[in-house]
Amino acid sequence: MTNLETIDKQYVLNTYARNYVNFTKGENATLYSDDNKNYIDFTSGIGVVSVGHGNKKVADAICKQVSNITHISNLYAIEPQAKLAQKIAQLSGYDMAMFFGNSGAEANEGAIKIARKYGETKFDNKRYKVITLEHSFHGRTITTVKATGQKSMHSDNFSPYPDGFSYDKKIEDIYNSIDEQTVAVMIELVQGEGGVQPFDKSEIQKLANYLKENDILLIVDEVQTGAYRTGEFLASNLYDIEPDIITMAKGVGGGVPIGIVLTKHKDILVPGDHGSTFGGNYLSTSASLEVCNILDELKNSGKLDETIIYFETKLKEFYENHTDIFEDMVGLGLMRGLRVKSADLLTDIITKSFENGVLVLKAGKNTLRFLPPLTISKKEIDEGFARLENSLK
Repeated sequence: MTNLETIDKQYVLNTYARNYVNFTKGENATLYSDDNKNYIDFTSGIGVVSVGHGNKKVADAICKQVSNITHISNLYAIEPQAKLAQKIAQLSGYDMAMFFGNSGAEANEGAIKIARKYGETKFDNKRYKVITLEHSFHGRTITTVKATGQKSMHSDNFSPYPDGFSYDKKIEDIYNSIDEQTVAVMIELVQGEGGVQPFDKSEIQKLANYLKENDILLIVDEVQTGAYRTGEFLASNLYDIEPDIITMAKGVGGGVPIGIVLTKHKDILVPGDHGSTFGGNYLSTSASLEVCNILDELKNSGKLDETIIYFETKLKEFYENHTDIFEDMVGLGLMRGLRVKSADLLTDIITKSFENGVLVLKAGKNTLRFLPPLTISKKEIDEGFARLENSLK
């Protein structure tokens, strides 16, 4: 057992089944461990390190900011927060206002609070019910874990849970579940933890129109799909819909903790309704603003689309070479998955890949998931797939 493992096991609560490699340095999509091994990172910290490891522009922006002010609280105006909100509104193309927190779960909590207040104040009868999907994932707080449609997440150890959540298997089932107390439907357009499954565009557009006609809010959880992960700034842009509420986190901060709720219902919250000590502080919003600028440039230059096409081509080649192991290829943009024929085989592939110097993820029961940095180079993509080939030998 390494010294690091000993300390970790003694002082850190045992909530993760950890791999005890010790990474000490990163350059774009390549990580280096303390024993001088290098790894191609097809995970980007579960879709977080959107502009790569050790990004100099982000590091400089953070360094410059913390040399002056790291935090002052939301009792005062915060310039980078205001500028980031403006930038995100511009990139999204939606006329929305934002609340800043520190994580995806926190953003989803904020979204649910907005929906509940809308349901309380806009109708004669109280509307509070939120419908989500069975394979969804929305967070780990008591409320967002209840909003998550996976039964296995609703352990009696943490009960009782808040009321008002129900789950449907398919999008088409939602229509029959709506009643006079339904205030919102909350979905991911590509279920990240549920197996990298994108929904059909026409099905989503039909749902969005129906909800709008019936004055029911559409909440889109873009924690994993946001910040160009699917090729557009938001998956909502790709699906050509305008949700009432959108949540973001992960890639929009490039590694700095941030959670964002965007809503077109700009007047719903008033001072005292919601808040966060750290949310939207100088550090996180300066970093996120730099990340958004880098990604905006990457998209406009055509580089991002080029990378997506190249990655998809290499993934398809890899898939076609191993149809004895994989049964399907799923996903969008740089959020991809290969369905493995058995769950045991998936665990073996992840272990072997690590031994061969490439990091990959699991999603759902049997999906090998790929979430590389959006800035990944062709050389890193080639090397990553060469190592994956070796892992399957």
